[in-house]
Amino acid sequence: MPADRQLIDAIRSGLAAAADPAKAPEMQRYMKSAMPFHGVPKPQRAAVMRAALADRTLDAATWRATVEALWHEATHREQRYAALDLLGDRRYAAHRGIELLGLYEQLIVEGAWWDHVDELAAGRLGELLDREPDATAAVLRTWAIADDSMWKRRAAIIAQVRRKDRTDRALLYDAIEPNRDDREFFIRKGIGWGLRAYAWVDPDEVERYCAAHELQPLSRREALRNLEKARAKLGGGTDG
Repeated sequence: MPADRQLIDAIRSGLAAAADPAKAPEMQRYMKSAMPFHGVPKPQRAAVMRAALADRTLDAATWRATVEALWHEATHREQRYAALDLLGDRRYAAHRGIELLGLYEQLIVEGAWWDHVDELAAGRLGELLDREPDATAAVLRTWAIADDSMWKRRAAIIAQVRRKDRTDRALLYDAIEPNRDDREFFIRKGIGWGLRAYAWVDPDEVERYCAAHELQPLSRREALRNLEKARAKLGGGTDG
């Protein structure tokens, strides 16, 4: 099924029209991106997407083909962001089943930077864990030990940061365990983020875990950063 070329053209032209050449170089430097930016901040990009998607409905095959075309044909980084926006659009939630795991993996490996990977992990993988928990968790456990991509390992670790009390604690720990000694910044930071997010649900358990396991200093510091705030929000601790 071919992509919706009219939609792609509308998104590209909308982003180009919203471009701010004064902002583009700094955005590119901040992201350390080889791909140039238009200089379109997220709120303006969201407006472009709303206008382009208004009164338009795509079937599953066309939607996926359009996401892939936006991603692979991108000349500016905002076009890749637009691909991820379309991928996560609430109107197409019914299309996002377990069969998309291969696409998510491809985008994570090709994106290979936190701005792409973190949205795919926390957004799309977290959503799949709600819909297909066993099948998704099984794949993420293999990603957690992946030798071919540090970004797949980070994705497995942070996939649950938005799941709150739906967090699969065993999966979180299984994703962290083979990576505890890794000195890569994005792995250390990801471990801290994953634990810190769960601390809002069970701060005593996160404190116990950190006391019982050797963690890189950055991971430990990030994990424990909001414990007292979490306890206060929960009304004074948990039973762990």
